[in-house]
Amino acid sequence: MLLALPAADVAVLFMRREVLLGRGLALLAAWVLLNLIGSGYYLAHADRRQEAFHFHGMNVLWNLVNAGLAAWGILRLHFSPPAGLDAAELLNSQHFYETLFAVNAGLDVLYVLAGSYLRRRATRPNQTRPERLLGYGRSLWVQGGFLLLFDGVMWALLHWLARGWPPFVA
Repeated sequence: MLLALPAADVAVLFMRREVLLGRGLALLAAWVLLNLIGSGYYLAHADRRQEAFHFHGMNVLWNLVNAGLAAWGILRLHFSPPAGLDAAELLNSQHFYETLFAVNAGLDVLYVLAGSYLRRRATRPNQTRPERLLGYGRSLWVQGGFLLLFDGVMWALLHWLARGWPPFVA
């Protein structure tokens, strides 16, 4: 059984979380734009035989995906609480978002590890196109590292935000 909260209190808690999510998505969108502009420029001027070409190419592709995710998240933001929102729904959606960012942080660790694997594999003797593996690996380090920081901070902020909520009794 959940503690009964007035609808106005549930709405305030919901909107605080939506503002936090919106700011996080704005940061992700800024990262996307920075990468698409910067890496897009350098990709157009890079030599295809160099690591930099593959690094910037992977950054552009990675951030096209990030752009889709950021846009999807932004479109899902609410500017007012849904009608009939109650404490149970608020708590369930809070759990969903915290789990989402925690799982994403775990995936981000895998991205960084995959980048290390590709960079190590590039040093093997007789490796064809080591510059490609080096560039892709470095891109996985940068993108995975940023996303690990982003997802970890978002999880922590969401978790911290919910600590200030009234106690829910299970």
